Amino acid sequence: MTLIGGPERDARRDFAEDVRAGLTSRPKWLSARHLYDARGSALFAEICEQPEYYPTRTEGAILREIAPQLAARFDRAPQLVELGSGSAEKTRALIEALIARHGDLTYEPIDISRSALELSAEELLADYPELDVYAVADEYLPGLRRLAEIPERSESPRLIVWLGSSIGNFHREEAARFLTVLRGSLRPEDRLLVGFDRRKGAPELEAAYDDGAGVTAAFIRNLLDRIDREFGSDFGSAAWSFQARYDEELGRVEMTLECPDARRVAIPELDMDVPFEAGERIHMENSYKYSEGEIRALADTAGLRVLEHWTDPDERFCEVLFATR
Repeated sequence: MTLIGGPERDARRDFAEDVRAGLTSRPKWLSARHLYDARGSALFAEICEQPEYYPTRTEGAILREIAPQLAARFDRAPQLVELGSGSAEKTRALIEALIARHGDLTYEPIDISRSALELSAEELLADYPELDVYAVADEYLPGLRRLAEIPERSESPRLIVWLGSSIGNFHREEAARFLTVLRGSLRPEDRLLVGFDRRKGAPELEAAYDDGAGVTAAFIRNLLDRIDREFGSDFGSAAWSFQARYDEELGRVEMTLECPDARRVAIPELDMDVPFEAGERIHMENSYKYSEGEIRALADTAGLRVLEHWTDPDERFCEVLFATR
């Protein structure tokens, strides 16, 4: 296993800068990328086990079904590149199918968390002796550039995967810009697999993001708790009301925390004193949903073409395979 990238990024500094920017804006916001500290990651894993939260298990089932078809599209072992790999649990279906088809595989996960990369690589290498891992601790696009700079890297085609409907955390214009830049790094023989959560009715979506056990609410409130732990504030997150609302026109689930009363929250280590009105909300996260038409329009904007579109029997989630035009 080769791990590229320096020490763990200065996450605390990045967090402080985003907290300052978000809580001095109107309306106030906090960046969802900071939800995944150790406590947040554990809570998200618990979310994935909730009966209302269909995306993880639905995508996993699709990947298990299509993995042999994907492997058969390549006449030699591709380099499997993953954006935001995390635990790489769902990726195992692709790894197994590619190894079964081609005999060995190079896996190149990119994730901002060095510790997550180390743990997942250790587990994968123990389970798949045919695997080589080149891991990159960085953000998506810088990570791809780092991979391109490896002198001994093979010229095999690449299968780049971006799972978990992570594209849904981007505003639609941002998603188009990101895919346009990503397309610029693709060769004609490369393929891009992206997971999309489909548009559907508000009751199902709102239940998925506001489960009956309250795990998602705890996950979102944990970001206030993290500010308390790291910067000495006292938000009293338990009193903040969590809301997950589907805006059908925009096609997104919006997650917010609502302040219970007028108050000021001091954040000593950031030298901040933040006023809140009663009922004022902090925007915490968006999750955009896509129709098939919106996916094709996104591809057109980014200069990509859709090769294949797979969905589950209930058409709740889909995997889409793209190539350059």
